[in-house]
Amino acid sequence: MKINHALAMALSALSAGLLISCVKPAEENKAVETDNQEVASSIESVDTIKDSAADIVAVDISADTQTSYLTHVADDIVIPAYADAAKQSSLLHELAKKHCQQAPVSGQELQALRDQWLMLAQAWARAEAINFGPATASMSNLYINYYPDERGLVHDGVADLIATNPNLTAAQLANESAIVQGVPGLEEALYANDRLDAGQCAYVISASGALSTRLQDIESSWQQNATTLLAIDQTAESDQGLNQWFNSLLSLVETMKSSAIDQPLGLTGKAKGHLPAATAGQSRAIINAKLAVLNQTLTDPILTKILTDSDNSEVGNSLSTILAQTTGLLAQMPEDIADADSAAQQELYDHLTTMTRIIKRQLIPALGIRVGFNSTDGD
Repeated sequence: MKINHALAMALSALSAGLLISCVKPAEENKAVETDNQEVASSIESVDTIKDSAADIVAVDISADTQTSYLTHVADDIVIPAYADAAKQSSLLHELAKKHCQQAPVSGQELQALRDQWLMLAQAWARAEAINFGPATASMSNLYINYYPDERGLVHDGVADLIATNPNLTAAQLANESAIVQGVPGLEEALYANDRLDAGQCAYVISASGALSTRLQDIESSWQQNATTLLAIDQTAESDQGLNQWFNSLLSLVETMKSSAIDQPLGLTGKAKGHLPAATAGQSRAIINAKLAVLNQTLTDPILTKILTDSDNSEVGNSLSTILAQTTGLLAQMPEDIADADSAAQQELYDHLTTMTRIIKRQLIPALGIRVGFNSTDGD
């Protein structure tokens, strides 16, 4: 199923909704803000969310403090996230080689492969917090996670590829479209079938191996270039690194809210696309992984100290409260949140709306930085 690369990437961009929109000015957001007043008031501990960045006193973060914090982000958050994703993919690759020595594969062996796939999918969901750098260069992140797949291309693409290439190798797969590679392709092969035949086994071995190589390359690039990628060497001249990092976290919340919850569930419009890990029925696990990395980063002790030292501890309190409430709400939902009642689905969406507002109107202004052009949500 070889597809022209230019066409494949165009399809990828369209399906993934990668159009970049500018942030609406405050005046244009007033109507949306009115609509969301009920959301904020329904969350007891964050009902004092400020309506304007003007209410926030920005901290003057020294170059040394920025350097120390961004170095911590690179060494303790970014690089370990990619390392874990690479590790989980390698473990899936080794497990596939072990269990697929003699096809067909079913029962406990197939379940073991599925369990390891879920570990990989969660690891990548956490790594998606890093929405800049080598993983997103030339849209290469789509080869890792082609989502949202609004046209359902992965399902047919993987089946056609296996049928056409029953002895597929990792080298052959590298020449194929993003549609048939990465985490969603592996999900299709492992969960859409009650047992794996020889062709499906060859695909799982090749796809997990190719994915491991791609993830290891990203980790290696960060290891070698973290200073440049996070602008750690430019803290005396600009806030570029802080801007990149916190707008990346904001983007994670916004895309999770829209592409992973609102659109597939049809909460604010006509339903389109599907929940993350829909074939596996594990949407809760993927969303929870994203919330986990937000908990790690937004309640980070070093960040909390920066906010506290600038008399902005209330911002940290608001973030920790909404994160705890959202995580608790999600824990009560079924593994497939499509099976949750509509009130719970709407409440999850509302909590993420509030989280977005806190980041945009409290955290980013408190840090003296700005909402970037990657913001895709009008909150």
